[in-house]
Amino acid sequence: MPVVWLCVLALAGLLGWPAGWRRRLFVALAVLTLLFTNGALANEALLAWELPPVRLRALPRTSDAGVLLTGITRTHKSPHDRVYIAEGADRVTDALWLYRAGRIKRIIITGGSGDLDKVAHTEAAELGTLLRLAGVPHRDILLEERSRNTHENALFTKQLLAHHPDIKSLVLITSAFHQRRSLACFHKVGLYPVAFPAGYYSNDRTLTPDYWLLPDAGALTRWNILMHEWTGFVIYKLMGYA
Repeated sequence: MPVVWLCVLALAGLLGWPAGWRRRLFVALAVLTLLFTNGALANEALLAWELPPVRLRALPRTSDAGVLLTGITRTHKSPHDRVYIAEGADRVTDALWLYRAGRIKRIIITGGSGDLDKVAHTEAAELGTLLRLAGVPHRDILLEERSRNTHENALFTKQLLAHHPDIKSLVLITSAFHQRRSLACFHKVGLYPVAFPAGYYSNDRTLTPDYWLLPDAGALTRWNILMHEWTGFVIYKLMGYA
């Protein structure tokens, strides 16, 4: 997390370092703060990493199912008489859009609970509730409720499909920054879905001075998301998950 790096540099500069080193640490802190709060740099990094949007007409005419990855609900928020959507809600709205547009026949929702303690509902069940409220028939929704991470999303979806041999073509719906790792995991288990990125953190590039020069506190969050995903991608490669 960039914020942790900045805090470490600040503390090192304050606590007992020789005067010469202290000056160097505060200079490094100032430079890194400028870099990590530059919205343009964060956006350019996201534009390079996120897979680009896919136009509807670029998709196969009709796929047998869309695979909707979870990780966008807040299962610990009470009262538990509703579904709380966090960042990345475009995953579920884009899945609904593809279904309504006739680009996918069914929706597979994959995701259990990453919580250590028990919760009333899995993430897949909660998103299934939203889709049913949006008018998607129960028969067109398949739930995979065991997975706790992207590797298991792919593995358990493959196991689910063994019971549905009629489903052969897939569209993978997850956040744009998460698509590279997700596709690699699905390929590893022998599934080759078409990517449909959603939930973009990047914006279109502009040439205005405010884009390049004005500090943006939100850039720290975007760097954190990117670095977390880069680390996850490398670890998945080392573990043989992707």
